[in-house]
Amino acid sequence: MRSDLNPFSLLKHNNVIIKFAASVLLVGLAFRLLISDSFRFYSVVETSVPANEETKPESLMASMPAEEPAPNDFEANKSRTSQSGKCDLFTGEWVPDPSGPVYTNQSCFQIEGHQNCMKNGRPDSGYLYWRWSPRGCSLPRFKPKKFLHLMRNKSWAFIGDSISRNHVQSLLCILSQFEVVMVKDTLPLHITTVNICTLNLGQGSALDSAGSFRNLVPLAIIAQLLVIYFQQEEQAVETYHDEEYRSKIWLFPTHNFTLSVIWTPFLIKADIFEDMNGVSSSEIQLHLDELDKKWTDQYRSFDYAIIAGGKWFLKTAIYHENNVVTGCHYCPGKNLTELGFDYAYRKALQLVFNFITSSGHNTHAFLRTTTPDHFENGEWFSGGTCNRKVPFKEDGVNMTDVDTIMRNIELEEFAKAAALGPEKRVVLKLLDTTRLSLLRPDGHPGPYRQFQPFAADKKAKVQNDCLHWCLPGPIDSWNDLVMEMIVNGGIYQ
Repeated sequence: MRSDLNPFSLLKHNNVIIKFAASVLLVGLAFRLLISDSFRFYSVVETSVPANEETKPESLMASMPAEEPAPNDFEANKSRTSQSGKCDLFTGEWVPDPSGPVYTNQSCFQIEGHQNCMKNGRPDSGYLYWRWSPRGCSLPRFKPKKFLHLMRNKSWAFIGDSISRNHVQSLLCILSQFEVVMVKDTLPLHITTVNICTLNLGQGSALDSAGSFRNLVPLAIIAQLLVIYFQQEEQAVETYHDEEYRSKIWLFPTHNFTLSVIWTPFLIKADIFEDMNGVSSSEIQLHLDELDKKWTDQYRSFDYAIIAGGKWFLKTAIYHENNVVTGCHYCPGKNLTELGFDYAYRKALQLVFNFITSSGHNTHAFLRTTTPDHFENGEWFSGGTCNRKVPFKEDGVNMTDVDTIMRNIELEEFAKAAALGPEKRVVLKLLDTTRLSLLRPDGHPGPYRQFQPFAADKKAKVQNDCLHWCLPGPIDSWNDLVMEMIVNGGIYQ
């Protein structure tokens, strides 16, 4: 007697059941996503391995810092509060964080090549597993959905040099992250990755030699499987860039939120004769009594602004005031008075704060303090490197004289302006990232500012970048700080 039950009809029947079960499961998961405001995510970092190197089966967790946290260290840090209700977000330490970064170089497409350390071949990943822990305060992770909700119909600008661009890219990566939740321990060993967007439950597989169906996911497995690719509700749309791609504007259309980065390394008017590789053909002409209109002409359109300067003031420059050359910084042979970078930097910040406090525009303005570099055994132009793999302890390093001078100027001029803030109806906040950044010598691209710098020659001499930050990396904590200052700014000193 002929049977109508053949393997392919069974497969079709099973697939109908599987599709129905998966649909029910996904509807339930969607409901949970709607009512839940937080999830636990596991990050996967895309690394690029040179063709002539063997890929090592080393997991990300295996490359975490050697110093493991005590079982309750991280949770205890989350719940600490100050007895007085006031605390300093910028004093503390970097603590091991097993959860790792909230985005990856695979999920964020805003990372510039020079900061894409993992893709460029950086072999270690331990620097990804640390979080900033302020002493006496809680510092939650940045919440993208909450941030975008707060920024509806608003605009934000990052105003400064390439570190500001580094910072805005970190923020874009956090806002446009792809978040992955996976329960993979229940999967058969031969299934290594499943993407719900590409999983096709409606197609069967051919019989293998043993007569069973290959790659068929049983209903019992489907019931245990939780694999979701969840994307933030919108992606940033780039609406403008200048000729050199240094200044850009992005729009988050659903929230009508505009995010800008304005490249103005001195904040004041400057004639710069330098190419994209830092090669100069003449001295910078710096006008100490005139702000850069590139940002001041737009300032009244911003609801929030993070302003920063610093390192460019160390370059050779001729100083102008009232259309007269008054001196310079590091200009041997010019027969000019050496006024020093500190003279120019103080003048620039005074102009900036005077403009902000007299603008009549109620912008929430942050001053981000200077960013220390970590060059050792030389400078960027003389073979300096940064090869450390773990953060410094809080008392393990001192600021250089230059960074100390710059930060002191920033603190002094900010204090003067902040005293006028309430009277001028201006909100001024200090984003004091200098000290916490000083403790992270391990977070820079180093030689991996270039793609696979040692692929052809393992002993090649390569220019290091020990100033900018890998993405993901320590700079992401700056956005945790900004978020906390926006949400709970009143409790911080």
